[in-house]
Amino acid sequence: MTAAKPSLELLRSLTDEHVLRELMQARRLTRADLATRSGLSKPTVGESVRRLTEAGLVVDTGERTPGGRGRGRVGSYYALADTVGTALVIGIAPDGVVAECVDAYGDTLTRAHHEISRPARPEQVTAALRTAATQAQRSTGRATRLAVVSAADPVQRTTGRLIRLPDAPFLLGELDPVDVLAPQVQGPVVVDNDVNWAAQAERDTDPRSLTDFAYLFLGEGLGCAVVSDGQVRRGHAGLAGEIAHLVTVGPDGRATRFIEVFGDLGLRRPGSTAIDVDRLRELADASSATREALGAAVSGVLAAIVALTDPQLVVLGGPWGPALLDTVTAAFGRLPRHVELRAARLTREPSLTGARNDALARLRSAIVAAPRRTPA
Repeated sequence: MTAAKPSLELLRSLTDEHVLRELMQARRLTRADLATRSGLSKPTVGESVRRLTEAGLVVDTGERTPGGRGRGRVGSYYALADTVGTALVIGIAPDGVVAECVDAYGDTLTRAHHEISRPARPEQVTAALRTAATQAQRSTGRATRLAVVSAADPVQRTTGRLIRLPDAPFLLGELDPVDVLAPQVQGPVVVDNDVNWAAQAERDTDPRSLTDFAYLFLGEGLGCAVVSDGQVRRGHAGLAGEIAHLVTVGPDGRATRFIEVFGDLGLRRPGSTAIDVDRLRELADASSATREALGAAVSGVLAAIVALTDPQLVVLGGPWGPALLDTVTAAFGRLPRHVELRAARLTREPSLTGARNDALARLRSAIVAAPRRTPA
């Protein structure tokens, strides 16, 4: 049997996708440029550009190539239309809400920040979320096709709601970012916790090699993301990697919950289970006993992670994790099973970067999948 030939409609769709993705990468191209880059014929590219222009996805920029007087025909530059829209990227953290609008080229068009007080109340975070999103969207003049949210709290996998767990350091409550943002975007609202996004951003620094690793986030809060076969594993409800209640070794050498170690060492913020990062760094530098206690506690958590998930390596991230790399490595190396440890490569806004990368990929896919009229 011979394979069925692809339909004309499918071929046109594939050509249009190719043209759109080339424009996303190069920003502006002539039809001749598109033909050269894609390997498609000039007539095929020309028809695709015409279809995409009629659909409102591509525009003639008004710019022309030098031409005439023996220099060849003048070429018109084409680019994505503003009407293809933007993606909204949100970061919800203890110090406030950050909102960005990014376009299909990966440029951040706007950025807004709205502070929240401590301890944060759910209604306050909801208001900050709505305000920051509105401020970021206001000056773009473009439709928002989708939103991607990073939250410093556990996230229910199927609904995107934030979950309140015992001893959670950030009192965000039962916040529902999907419900808050849905009226402000045309398409889906995707929510995940900040450690998962940070792990994805780390993976994206070397996606070919970083396919199986654990990302341990050590900051005001404690978290872990497990990446297996290149994908973050979230668990049944989305709570995989919640390590605060893992049993490890305490400062007195006895078994204790990981989160209690910081209370025993006097490293919590007043009235909260959140870790006082500045004080931790200060004491870890000044006291070898404190540093060794932290190294032992973290290595005990790593032993459980390695035993259960079998990663190729473990990445230490967060505000104070990399600073203790040597101490943790030494303590971990004395345990029966250990793997390579290294500090996170991406240190500036890793969670927001991961969310932004995902938003860009989703926005581009949405543009490519946009319905187009097929000419007769």
